[in-house]
Amino acid sequence: MTDMPEPAHPRWLTESEQHAWYAWRRMFPLVNAGIARDLHLDSGLSEADYDVLSVLGSTDGHRMRISSLAVLMQWSRSRLSHQIARMERRGLVSREEVATDGRGAEAVLTADGVDVITGAAPLHVESVRRHLIDVLTPEQLRVLAEAGETLRRHFGITRKDHTA
Repeated sequence: MTDMPEPAHPRWLTESEQHAWYAWRRMFPLVNAGIARDLHLDSGLSEADYDVLSVLGSTDGHRMRISSLAVLMQWSRSRLSHQIARMERRGLVSREEVATDGRGAEAVLTADGVDVITGAAPLHVESVRRHLIDVLTPEQLRVLAEAGETLRRHFGITRKDHTA
């Protein structure tokens, strides 16, 4: 429960605002579920696995300080630590001390992790196309991207902190 005061006069949603809100509430889980289902069927990966692998796969040396990875992914350090541990057991990533300061740890993509993300990425992008990109018109995609950028800024997420 928050300590925010209740507004004196609620600003109820208009019909068009309510339509947009309901559309968002239905759209997001449907698209996400379709892509997540395909990802699991195509490569055996969870969304969390794919997120970690794709971020590490796009960095120099396929490594990143765990604290920085948590910020980038907008995850708690605890959640990321548990995810990294699960992926370590499967041989996809390893955890190494930071060579330059010895205080932190880095998540490092293993050779098996590189192979897995390399195989999964083309199938994943095809699923994204099938469930989102190819369903919408170019104008709808432009509006969706603009809305996403507006919301990103509203929540104070910088481009460098944002993952795709």
